Amino acid sequence: MNNIYLAFIISLLSGLATLIGNLFTYIKPKNNNFFIGISLSFSGSMMILISLLELIPEGFFYLNNTYSLLYSILSLILIILLSISITTLINNKIAKRVGNNSLYKVGVLSMIAMILHNLPEGIITFLSSTINIKLGIKLAIAIMLHNIPEGILIAVPIYYGTKSHKKAFISTLISGLSEPFGAILSYIFLYRFINNTIISYILIFAAGIMITISIDEIFKEIKNYPKRSIIYGILSSIILVIITKFLI
Repeated sequence: MNNIYLAFIISLLSGLATLIGNLFTYIKPKNNNFFIGISLSFSGSMMILISLLELIPEGFFYLNNTYSLLYSILSLILIILLSISITTLINNKIAKRVGNNSLYKVGVLSMIAMILHNLPEGIITFLSSTINIKLGIKLAIAIMLHNIPEGILIAVPIYYGTKSHKKAFISTLISGLSEPFGAILSYIFLYRFINNTIISYILIFAAGIMITISIDEIFKEIKNYPKRSIIYGILSSIILVIITKFLI
């Protein structure tokens, strides 16, 4: 039972690292456009890199171990197409609510993508921690490191789109809490429903949504910001991914 409590605490701390990204809304840069450009390009690039280098390969690995290669590839394609369709539907619904406030829309869409992304992370961190605490902590540290830029992606556009620290904080908090919520789900359905196939579907589905939002929304938005800020943001995300790959 002690392992269960500790595994939940690890998942909670990992998820709440997202709130660190919210602190960036309190920075008062000399050039707002430059700061927003770096924040969006950095976070959007991180979402694509995490999806391509972690979520899809991991999800495909589970599928390929369970089913034939052809079935795995078809499943991968279908899940990504489904995630693109759902993202488009969500995008249209949010667009009606926020109107022309493109920054706010980017923030809300990012929050939804992060919730879908954090749920399987909470499941994986919790299950790993119950089996091996050291493994769980290692995974949690890796997740915490990329939860920070994800928090930036949610908080910065929502704050600059609404000028509300409260909305930015609540949106980031909701996203962060989805990780321990995934841990709770994994505890409730630990031995009955959750298996490698379900986890792989969730991972690939989340990756599809993250890539779609990054390309279709974030990178469309950042073209309005200084090109130098976009280059700095993308390069910073690549450097961070390389560093975390070596350290974790």
